[in-house]
Amino acid sequence: MRPGMYGYLRLTASSADDEHQTLQNDLAAHSEREGFTLERTFVEQVRSNEPAFDCLAEALKANGVRNVIVPSLWHFARLPGLQAAMREHIEYELGARVWIVQGVQR
Repeated sequence: MRPGMYGYLRLTASSADDEHQTLQNDLAAHSEREGFTLERTFVEQVRSNEPAFDCLAEALKANGVRNVIVPSLWHFARLPGLQAAMREHIEYELGARVWIVQGVQR
């Protein structure tokens, strides 16, 4: 049985449904290539009342999953300092590894 992995996406107001599906498919395919099963993807939406990053953090604490995959660090935040802070929170405070699809050869 393959270990589980969570995905995380940030969608803008202008993101189309097909873009969301393409990103989801990319995360699933990369997870499979690396020997994981993508169990769930947390999707941050610009106008959502429920912060997906907080839900991701709670799921990591509760479920024993120790791997998170993102299409790029931009999905954490646009500012490099905030990207680093979010990645560090996942890796150092929650004990999970962050996998980044961007730049990976297919």
